[in-house]
Amino acid sequence: MHRVVVLYYQPDDPDHFRNYYVNKHIPLASKLPGLVAMRYGFDIEMLVGDQKFFCIWEGDFPDAQTMAESMSSEIGRAVDADTKNYASGGFVIFHYEAQA
Repeated sequence: MHRVVVLYYQPDDPDHFRNYYVNKHIPLASKLPGLVAMRYGFDIEMLVGDQKFFCIWEGDFPDAQTMAESMSSEIGRAVDADTKNYASGGFVIFHYEAQA
């Protein structure tokens, strides 16, 4: 299983972000080709340090190639553009081979 994680920093307008994310972005991201499962949550706490993230998204794909193809698809490009549209506080993305 290949996992993509997106951590969002505190946005300029948290209420707008939350509303847009739940009602617009998540339905779009759920259409990513090859996506097996996804989860998200708000107000993420760090165990070390004082960094505070506002939101996390995790998406699982069967393998790295499927994830790469999904991200370069029409929907993947739309998800990427949409993320840059509303994530006013910035974000970080990483992906890795998840162990069961």
